[in-house]
Amino acid sequence: MDKPIDCLIIGGGPAGLTAAIYLARFHLDIVVVDEGKSRAKWIPCTHNHAGFPGGISGIELLDRMREQARKYGAKIETGRVGRLDREGDHFVALHGGGTVRARSVLLATGVTNRRPPMDEELHDDAMARGLIRYCPVCDGYEVTDKKVGVIGSGTGGVNEAIFLRSFTADVTLIAPHAALDVSDEDRARLEEAGIVTVDGPAEAVAAHEDCIVVDTAEGHHSFDSVYPALGSDTHVQLAQMIGVDLSGDACVTVDSHQRTSVPGFYAAGDVVLGLDQISHAMGEGGVAAVTIRNDLATRKPMYR
Repeated sequence: MDKPIDCLIIGGGPAGLTAAIYLARFHLDIVVVDEGKSRAKWIPCTHNHAGFPGGISGIELLDRMREQARKYGAKIETGRVGRLDREGDHFVALHGGGTVRARSVLLATGVTNRRPPMDEELHDDAMARGLIRYCPVCDGYEVTDKKVGVIGSGTGGVNEAIFLRSFTADVTLIAPHAALDVSDEDRARLEEAGIVTVDGPAEAVAAHEDCIVVDTAEGHHSFDSVYPALGSDTHVQLAQMIGVDLSGDACVTVDSHQRTSVPGFYAAGDVVLGLDQISHAMGEGGVAAVTIRNDLATRKPMYR
């Protein structure tokens, strides 16, 4: 508590760990506090990440990034930051491991996808087998010419179903609750794309050996994969504690260098823009790290 660290990174996903690697190599004193809930760890195998032609699992990728950050001196602690305050030019964070005082903070807490109604253990097993998928940008290729269901409604559900239509001709949009809630314009788009629609509620989801079944008021529907398009929740609570400006969709507002409205507080990754892309999160983490280093240097020159 007597001597503040240079930067506290909250969140150990692709954005936070990229920033940690950069900042540690800048010879800064940094701590990463990670709750261990990065969505990247749930990826069975990503084939979009450049440099891994055979793909890489989310767990292995995060393990490699943590190893790389620690190699250059980054401290990574497991825990959840429950409170964040400003005290003069510094920030004070409380977490399970104690109290951290920092000259700057990078928020990289990401978002949580809303899940369909099913047992958590079954859900995780279905994800590991590719029966449930959350990112058509990442893995739409894997469902090429397969039977795909999308659980969603409104324009968001319609857009996801139409996006997947470019990978397969067999797409069904299922309402999560009662009747499918879409505009006349969106319904016309669905009809033009040849997408089947089913009214809800989607009351149960069950995974079998080679398919996943969604039960609705209209009966049972089996698919090779199901995409829940139910939205997500952005983890901005810590930013709200210190009065950081949020955008209309409840993400943290930043400038082109990842600075927020509060001096010394930065944000990167899906907490800024829920694009759900590892490469995008890493890019923002790198930009944030360089900005943090340069902003700190204007307050106190960095000479060796």
